Amino acid sequence: MPEKIIESFNVKRLDILDEKGNADESLMPSLTDDGIKRMYEVMVLARTFDQRALNLQREGRIGTYAPIQGQEASQIGSALALEKADWIFPSFRENGVYIAFGHPPHMILQYWSGDERGLITARDRNIFPVCIPVASHVPHAVGAAMAAKYRGDRIGVVAYFGDGGTSEGDFHEGLNFAGVFKLPVVFICQNNQWAISMPREKQTAAKTIAQKAYAYGFEGVQVDGNDIFAVYKATKDALDKAKQGNGPTLIECFTYRMLDHTTADDASRYRTKEEVEPWKEKDPILRLKLFMEKKGLWSEQYQEDVEAKAKAAVDEAEKKAESIAPPDPRDMFTNTYEKLSQRQQKEIRDF
Repeated sequence: MPEKIIESFNVKRLDILDEKGNADESLMPSLTDDGIKRMYEVMVLARTFDQRALNLQREGRIGTYAPIQGQEASQIGSALALEKADWIFPSFRENGVYIAFGHPPHMILQYWSGDERGLITARDRNIFPVCIPVASHVPHAVGAAMAAKYRGDRIGVVAYFGDGGTSEGDFHEGLNFAGVFKLPVVFICQNNQWAISMPREKQTAAKTIAQKAYAYGFEGVQVDGNDIFAVYKATKDALDKAKQGNGPTLIECFTYRMLDHTTADDASRYRTKEEVEPWKEKDPILRLKLFMEKKGLWSEQYQEDVEAKAKAAVDEAEKKAESIAPPDPRDMFTNTYEKLSQRQQKEIRDF
């Protein structure tokens, strides 16, 4: 008998806004001028916050920090596609997602200073705490999506992780479960080309990360992760599909980590300046600025106002974060279980 092809797939790549600020109008998502300006302003705020956090870490005022420079479009573009009722499961580099979703910036600094209270979420937001162990939150996101499906809630669940996370067993277990049960979850991989010092080509032999979704029975799509319009559209389409009961999507945001993995890393030891330099021209904020300038939505005065507003917001966040009284050390016991165990009660008495 002749061999037969029983399955095949094609990975779509979505590009809308190029490096010169030109957009494919046929693919543009539905956005008002104010909506486009909001994208730009939140990206500027996220980068201003990011730089301040780096400075504070170098001054010893917060702990180890993971910068997001170069990945603003992947984070802000996806977060702005979410509705308030949706759920977010972040890894450790999603500070831009937190900001775009309305989490107070001073609380983000509070968390990175070592105070877990900085991750207390407002009642009208559904965002889980930062997950440090790589990809271990992927099954948690899938569990939340299964609960939503059982309850009949019309919501989407989004899990963020990097390219390194796709090498973890949790990633594969989570995607397999999501595919089998056709769950309303969107997996967003920020493929920034490096898992600390491990380059993407040594992570997997697959041509794309997006294609891994097809092994689990659902769609994977790659987008230009520095193109905020493409990220926004891909995320919104995936969320709409999920909420209609049509299952999960894996989105690979093809981007680049411009700075060190964290403030405990030195990227110059494993990658060259020649590799980094071309990505500066792909800057997500610059390309949106060029687009807005062509559309008459940007001016020098507007830029000054946006930067001043962002700086003022970050100044206030820094001041507020550092004015918060330290937590009661006994909270490590009182917030562990619903009720204190006998041992915990004794430990508090002896504290």
